[in-house]
Amino acid sequence: MATEQELQSLFNSLDGDQDGKISINDLFLSPGLSAIITSETHTSSPQELLVQYDSDKDGSITYEEFKEAVKKANNLN
Repeated sequence: MATEQELQSLFNSLDGDQDGKISINDLFLSPGLSAIITSETHTSSPQELLVQYDSDKDGSITYEEFKEAVKKANNLN
């Protein structure tokens, strides 16, 4: 599992507009990083990531939601 610092760095890389959230647009604008996210969270697409882990249903992933997705994925291994 990635360290907290690595997760924060990955999150910040994906948060293109630096608003503290990863939107579907952020994921599609960065396909390479999106592939890393889907690998880390064991989801098959950006849409699946949003459906499974967007707990407040605002259409984006906060850092806490992202961290929870990675945590759950690593517990599945």
